[in-house]
Amino acid sequence: MTRFARLFACGAALVVLTAGPALAQDRGTPDEARAMAEAAAAHLQEAGADAAFQDFNEGEAWHDRDLYVFVFGPEGETLAHGANHDLIGENLIDATDSAGNHFIQDIVSVEGEGWVDYEFEDPQTGEPAPKRSYVVEVDDQYYVGVGAYVQ
Repeated sequence: MTRFARLFACGAALVVLTAGPALAQDRGTPDEARAMAEAAAAHLQEAGADAAFQDFNEGEAWHDRDLYVFVFGPEGETLAHGANHDLIGENLIDATDSAGNHFIQDIVSVEGEGWVDYEFEDPQTGEPAPKRSYVVEVDDQYYVGVGAYVQ
């Protein structure tokens, strides 16, 4: 192997090794999703639904990289959605992921708090990818969640 070929191979390997961590920094982690969901549930209880939903939809404090807050009612109606305002007011109870799972039904079935796993379109690739959302039930009428893509 020539010196140029070795240098090129080393440079290419360096790009591959450093690109992974750089892309990972653009993503929130499940632990960060859980912390944001818990904080959002507390904010909902303190501020009330109207103020909290507006904050979740518009407030920068409730967006971090690919993490955002969503809120569903017990029948699957979208009450707040930090990434897609067009979904607000829509009932998504029958929505399925690419594997056929009724993930909104799973979200509104959470008792207390817990994780819901499903597939969702990855904004970086446009393809379905595993996503894990932490959901907190608030006052038996709101399901506050934040999801993170898992690798």
